[in-house]
Amino acid sequence: MKPLHETSIASLPLLGRGKVRDIYAVGDDKLLIVTTDRLSAYDVVLPTPIPEKGRVLTALSNFWFAKLAHIVPNHLTGIDPQTVVAPGEREQVHDRSVVVKRMRPLPIEAVVRGYLEGSGWAEYSASGTVCGIALPPGLQRASKLPEPIFTPATKAEAGHHDENISFERMGEAVGRERAEEARRVALALYQAAAAYALERGIIIADTKFEFGLDREDRLHLIDEALTPDSSRFWPLDTWRVGASPESYDKQYVRNWLDSIGFARKPPAPDMPAEVARRTSEKYQEALRRLMG
Repeated sequence: MKPLHETSIASLPLLGRGKVRDIYAVGDDKLLIVTTDRLSAYDVVLPTPIPEKGRVLTALSNFWFAKLAHIVPNHLTGIDPQTVVAPGEREQVHDRSVVVKRMRPLPIEAVVRGYLEGSGWAEYSASGTVCGIALPPGLQRASKLPEPIFTPATKAEAGHHDENISFERMGEAVGRERAEEARRVALALYQAAAAYALERGIIIADTKFEFGLDREDRLHLIDEALTPDSSRFWPLDTWRVGASPESYDKQYVRNWLDSIGFARKPPAPDMPAEVARRTSEKYQEALRRLMG
């Protein structure tokens, strides 16, 4: 099917467009979230969509929501998205949408790192820390950490960069008790998912979760979960300590952007068809490995 860069659903009020998702109101207490084929790299949305990306992210998120529901509840309602839009709009939501309970999002991203890469590797190389957390000396790029660490970040709007923050600053933003709950839950989610993925030949090097609160102030997992957009997925069979691993995520696009000297700010260039195709294949391979 033709890639979907942006939805045009007139039967529901549009609340906003994120880097990847378009969000519509379904009554006063629910949302329709449509995962498009847009791709964001370095917090910049690229003009070229990735075929099948939205369907892969939706299928994987729903898989993890179900698999990890014993750890924390999630925002899914089970309502078929095709029943809340006009008949002529159903193709836009098919296999790439969810109807969810409206929550109050926590204003942070709950990042968990199990391996040393990306900005964490850059900081460690300079100071021996990751987000201010001291780590043992002598670690190399792509090293497995002695234990996963929780490194929260702010949530940036499209075109702006997320900012790593301390746990203390997170506590100031959401309250100490809530911050400790989010940290505990995020680490439990990561450890359960990482163990499952490893059995299927994938290392989850790091990931980010988003949480929201219902009307009773209960914590829920929202947005997406453990996808190639929100995680670093590495093939176990090619992972080597000391080198930047191959991946099943958007690192392939980042590498291409770096190769052409992209300044990491809008506007983003058009992506060559081959780069979009290979990225789509990587996302779909992650789906096959994890879900069978």
